[in-house]
Amino acid sequence: MVNNVNKLLVANRGEIALRVIRTAHEMGIATVAIYAEQDRDAQYVQMADEAYLLHGDSYRSYMDEDLIIDVLRRSGADAVHPGYGYLSEIASFADKVMKAGATWIGPSPTALTDLGDKITARRVAKRAHVPPVPGISEPVSNMRELLTFAQINGYPVMMKRTDGGGGKGITLIHDDDELRSFYMNHDALEGGDLDEYFVEVFIDKARHVETQSGRDSHGNFTVYSTRDCTVQRRNQKLIEEAPAPFLTDDEREQLERYSRNLFSAVDYIGLGTCEFMVTEQHKVYFLEVNPRLQVEHTVSEQVCGLDLVREQINIARGDELTKAPQSHGHAFELRITSEDPEKNLTPSGGTLIRLDWPSGPGIRIDSGVKIGDVVSPKFDSMMGKLVVTAQDRPTAVARVRRALKEFNLEGVPTPKSLFETVFNDQEFTAEDHPYSVYTKWLEHKYLNRKPNAAGSGQPASMSGSDEQIRKQETDSFVIEVDGKRVKLTVPRDIVDNFTGSARARGVRRPTQPLRGSSSGAVQERTKGNDGKSGVIDSPMQAIVTRVNVAEGQEVSKGDLLAVLESMKMENYVYTPVNGTVCKILVGPSDSVDAGTTLMNIDVEGASNREKSGANNVDGSEKKSHDGDSQTASLADEADEKGRG
Repeated sequence: MVNNVNKLLVANRGEIALRVIRTAHEMGIATVAIYAEQDRDAQYVQMADEAYLLHGDSYRSYMDEDLIIDVLRRSGADAVHPGYGYLSEIASFADKVMKAGATWIGPSPTALTDLGDKITARRVAKRAHVPPVPGISEPVSNMRELLTFAQINGYPVMMKRTDGGGGKGITLIHDDDELRSFYMNHDALEGGDLDEYFVEVFIDKARHVETQSGRDSHGNFTVYSTRDCTVQRRNQKLIEEAPAPFLTDDEREQLERYSRNLFSAVDYIGLGTCEFMVTEQHKVYFLEVNPRLQVEHTVSEQVCGLDLVREQINIARGDELTKAPQSHGHAFELRITSEDPEKNLTPSGGTLIRLDWPSGPGIRIDSGVKIGDVVSPKFDSMMGKLVVTAQDRPTAVARVRRALKEFNLEGVPTPKSLFETVFNDQEFTAEDHPYSVYTKWLEHKYLNRKPNAAGSGQPASMSGSDEQIRKQETDSFVIEVDGKRVKLTVPRDIVDNFTGSARARGVRRPTQPLRGSSSGAVQERTKGNDGKSGVIDSPMQAIVTRVNVAEGQEVSKGDLLAVLESMKMENYVYTPVNGTVCKILVGPSDSVDAGTTLMNIDVEGASNREKSGANNVDGSEKKSHDGDSQTASLADEADEKGRG
């Protein structure tokens, strides 16, 4: 069956929308863009042949199925490409597109349903003779079952939401007490949601390897390339490379056979990614299938030489896929996100005031931003991708180092300094110790610094108090010493001291662009909240996705109060003190700014109860949960909450 694709609606935004539009134009296909109010002047909107406004100013604008179907009808588009994220894996949206008479650039709604839920995906894997990570392929039913599983298989274990993805909905459990706490906290939620979780063994010292796969309506299957996505934060990928290094011939054969079996089991038509864990003992375990294009498809394109968006469109039209040629060279992709490595990659926002991309041999830039654009915490933190290709891995590593020297972005923080550290780390660059780097390596080695004396509302991942953080920040100036150009980097507290003295003398300090200014605003607004007052503030601009407590409920230090979402990442707010929740000021779907009060806790009442309890005859003390933070905080999901 041949499906016409003459006018393509791109149901996405940012760099992936621009990426799809470019290929469509090369193929002579007209394009239709959609945009929220904040994206009105975005590059992808200007590049499209037509564009339609979606009312609203958050990522939820791009999740309105009926509104986008209305745009499909109004524009006369005959096909929809969903990109990645948003509605790309939503079976109901794919079904609506097809019922509207348009071609869906992706697998069928049935395949999306079978693979979109992690429990059903595990069942598909077993049916396809593909071993999943050891676990229980049924929703959580009772505490005894969980404890028995953990005792038989050992800790740590991972509790995963069946509909989780992008690093969300994963909790790493280290012992019986944490498991009981998880069970009780989630069982107490409104309506209860334990039936949305299942359990898996946590596999340490393994690499995250995936196959970029394709299957057409004629039954042809291919693996375009393998990829390694082991370097992650908050269980989300940060650095990807293709082909996956260090694999044995047997492991490659297993990966391809398992991927073919998975696609055949659900009659998968289109491109997708099969994700696996590969252990030091050469065992290959199934994780999930991502039934869409992925962010890291670019590194596969670099080594297989094909345009994978073109492949998607051709397969959707009924054409046969292009058999992947032999892989050549090696490629790295670095995700350029608005996240600050000095604050454990906490998402931030701001206005881009400088943007210098690298260029030269082997450099590819996929970006949807330009100078003057505002990066908002209401959307994904990724601003673009730096893709570097060379003839082999060592040369590609050297080329990444060179590219990072050329790359400059100011106005929001980026992981540039962390990338420089990783690509100079002998464990990462080594050719003979593949399991020195594993899925938690980045977090264990470079992130998750514990706070010394955090202020209320700060992320738990921030290292120290506001004053300590301020001392870590720097300003850079270009000066000449004996005619030689020198870049001088000075701790910002020294600059501030000089500025204060100069201001007193009537001297005005030259204006310098301030990186990550919005993070500074967060610190300033939440500075006085030490947790003792019982005022629980939001540490950053975010959307409330869940409130885990009710008014009148007693809480102990370390209990989960609320879940926030910033730049599509889940963050957790814990109580810094024992007390009783006396007032909740927000609810699910509310947007909050940094410093907005989420709720109030009666600390005094709890203190009186503890004093009373100290006078018990047996002299017993009330045991409280041992929270990592001394304040209500956004805990880094890497240690406390674990998608691989």
